[in-house]
Amino acid sequence: MNEIIEKDINIENMIYEVNGVEVMLDSDLAKLYHVETKRINEAVKNNPEKFPRRYSFILDDSETKNLRSKISTSSLNDNNYGGRRYNPRVFTEQGVYMLATILKSKAATEVSIRIMDTFVKMRHYINYNNELLPRRFMILEEKVDNNTKRIDELFDKFSPKDIIKNCIFFENDIFDAYSVIMDIFNSSKEEIIIIDNYASKELLDMIRNINRKVLIVSKNIDEVLKKKYETQYKNVTFINNNSFHDRFIIIDRRKLYLCGASFKDLGKKCFGIHENNDIDYIKRIIKTIDL
Repeated sequence: MNEIIEKDINIENMIYEVNGVEVMLDSDLAKLYHVETKRINEAVKNNPEKFPRRYSFILDDSETKNLRSKISTSSLNDNNYGGRRYNPRVFTEQGVYMLATILKSKAATEVSIRIMDTFVKMRHYINYNNELLPRRFMILEEKVDNNTKRIDELFDKFSPKDIIKNCIFFENDIFDAYSVIMDIFNSSKEEIIIIDNYASKELLDMIRNINRKVLIVSKNIDEVLKKKYETQYKNVTFINNNSFHDRFIIIDRRKLYLCGASFKDLGKKCFGIHENNDIDYIKRIIKTIDL
């Protein structure tokens, strides 16, 4: 199977709205994952308990007709595999991630990360433009408000403007945990300090496109991984320090988050993320790092 991901594919153009829910087609996911569409549907058929309707569902005739009128016919015909004889299955963003855990391929994992990043990016874009739109674009502003409301209902506890101080995640809440961490990172203006004694490739994947100063404090920094990362990316300073047991995130030296799980294991088991903005604690932690 071809594991190469086409970097020029615009994932945003593959996200559609069906009855107020943002979804992706099974055929588009098959294209991204380099598998046949029937394999996507077989994954759902073989694991029905992992795909409740809020994760994945088959469009009815009316929904299919309405979607067909909005997008290219080829997207619904699935011409690469002999034509489609049934209504398409669609996946919400949670369903996309669950699908990747079942397909278990390098392509599926990398594409799923890109898809999650796209949903988060779209959300931030909508919020940003909602603040800047002038009064003369009131009609467009109302549409943006509606989109923001729908997305905020999905991420209501994950707003980067007011991240809940106590978030509990249960086993397999992988997407939700990832989304919260990315919102915390993206809430920074200048600097992110990450303390994790098991800093790994997964953490570097999360922060490689963050255009802020990042400090990673860890007692177990893989020198080979570090060297490869620093060859391509310049946003991270690595600090070797064995003074910490738990995982912490400090945002702009003003906000402090305690993360109960290693960043490489987010959502695999029940854990919590807690906010503590006591400046004295933040100063003591920074002093311990010796910054």
